[in-house]
Amino acid sequence: MNNEKFHHIILSLSDNLYRLALSIVQDKEEAEDIVQDVFLKLWSKKDEWNNIDNAEAYCYRSTKNLALDRLSSRAIRKTESIDPQQESYAFIDNETPHMQFIRKEERSIIYRCIDELSQNQQLVFQLREIDGLSYGDIANVMGISEDLVKITLFRARKKMKELLEKNNDERI
Repeated sequence: MNNEKFHHIILSLSDNLYRLALSIVQDKEEAEDIVQDVFLKLWSKKDEWNNIDNAEAYCYRSTKNLALDRLSSRAIRKTESIDPQQESYAFIDNETPHMQFIRKEERSIIYRCIDELSQNQQLVFQLREIDGLSYGDIANVMGISEDLVKITLFRARKKMKELLEKNNDERI
């Protein structure tokens, strides 16, 4: 891939990658940083461009992984920064700390289940269920047929259902 292809193919993905990152981290500035970091990472690996089979899929995967890493490190920093002596809750909404804990735990379980999917299933699931891309867009990004996208998504959803049910049974 040369510089022109990089600008045409990779930089044209910036809006889609931004939406993907934003859907994960829920922070505009963080999502922008993630996309910029993915582009810098790819640009710094100019020598390896020919080894990347599908640059678009690589960008989506890198964005997803980096966003999840940032999200987990942000959660760790947040829990470490809580000072029990200074606990004053300013509730903007009516969500109790208990409900926040439950939602955080549910999200954690979902991401653990997503991690158990195959790499293709993870990417298809992420692009469809979280980013909301169409089957056609996913097929174009991954370089596969729309039918294969649908089959992969079906299998990913089925596996997610099994994993979530198994996790629910273990919690009871």
